[in-house]
This record gives sequence, C-alpha cells and structure tokens, in this order.
Amino acid sequence: MIDFNEGDIKQIRILKIFINATSQIIEEEGIKGVTIRKVAKIAGYNSATIYNYFDNLNQLIFFAAMNFISDYVQEVPQYMEQSSNTLERFLLMWECFCKYSFKKPKIYYAVFTEDIGNKPEDLMEKYFSLFPEKLGDPPQDLTPIFLESDLSKRTALAIQPCIEAGYFTSKQAAEIDKMITLTYHGMISLLLNNRVDYSAEEATTKTMTYIRKIATKIANN
Repeated sequence: MIDFNEGDIKQIRILKIFINATSQIIEEEGIKGVTIRKVAKIAGYNSATIYNYFDNLNQLIFFAAMNFISDYVQEVPQYMEQSSNTLERFLLMWECFCKYSFKKPKIYYAVFTEDIGNKPEDLMEKYFSLFPEKLGDPPQDLTPIFLESDLSKRTALAIQPCIEAGYFTSKQAAEIDKMITLTYHGMISLLLNNRVDYSAEEATTKTMTYIRKIATKIANN
C-alpha cells in the first residue's frame, strides 16, 4: 500500500471507499467473493485505480477483514482482567484470540496468515491510522501488540512480562512462541479446510488445552 498523508482528506476518503466496498462483499458473499472488479464497481472507480492504493488483492482484503476484528480488540483488556497473575494473563490473551478467530477463521487467516506482500508489519498501524475508533483506547502495554500483524511477533511481545516476572528465560519464551503459534496455525488450518467438525468453542478448548500445557510445563521446570 502506498504511504498516505493523514492530512490528505481526498486520499483517505478514497482508501476508505475501497476498504468499505470490500467489507460489504465479505459480509454478503464471504472472502472468496471478493474480486477487484466487484470492489471497483461498488466503489464507483475503475479497477486500475485500486492498484494506486493497494499492492494486491490480499492487501485490500486484509484492510477490509480488519473491520471485522474490532470486537476482539475491544474485549482483550477486559478478558485479561480475569486474573492478575502474569502467566495467566498471557494465557487469557491467547484464549480470547482463539475464541474470536475460530468463530471467523477466514477473516483471521486473512489478517494474520495470508501473504499480503511487502512490509506487512506496517499495514496494521496504517489501518488503525485510518480507523482509530476500531482500536479504541487500550492499555499502553497492549498497544504495540495490537499494532503488530505477525502472530509470532505478537506472541513475543505478549510473553515479555512473563520473562520479566521470572516464569521463563528468553530462550524458553522463544520456544514457547514457536510451539504456540504452530499449534494455533494447525487448528485454524484444520477448520478452514473442513478437516475437523469442531464448533468455535470446541476448537478454543482443545487449542487452549495444548497451549496451557506448553506454557505451564516449561514454567514449572
């Protein structure tokens, strides 16, 4: 995506038109229904104009899919307040993420797994620059996590308080990061490819059983 000037009202308006048109298609037809031609028709622009703003279709879908995850972003801080224990708060953050992503696996796959081109780490921050209301006013320690689109990097940021509290060494935290993200990616792939017949609740319970075992076993060693 091109860099945009936050003071350029016309540029931002056009960006939002394309993103909202894509969101409309996702809501009506699902992600598979999104095409450049359909987006252009709804937006009232020709297809070539879209590529002045987005590098590829997946990048446009990423921005539109972000419109559907604000409920997760808004709930995480309250969800984590169920415990004051640092390790448990880390696990609750993951539980909340699983809870929402397994309800909308295609949406979360588009945001956190799909190939969206160069510098994907910049796109999350750009999205929230366009739609700050979707981010709200999260606690300061959670903001860097919400602005990171790479799931492994998000986990590394989230687990840092556990390192500081003495639950894990940095090396152990890196191992946990890999095991947890692989576990999550495995479940969401099974759901997307209809390889299991789990409800979102069942998928969350099963995934969190493994994630908790991974984290607590290493913490207790």
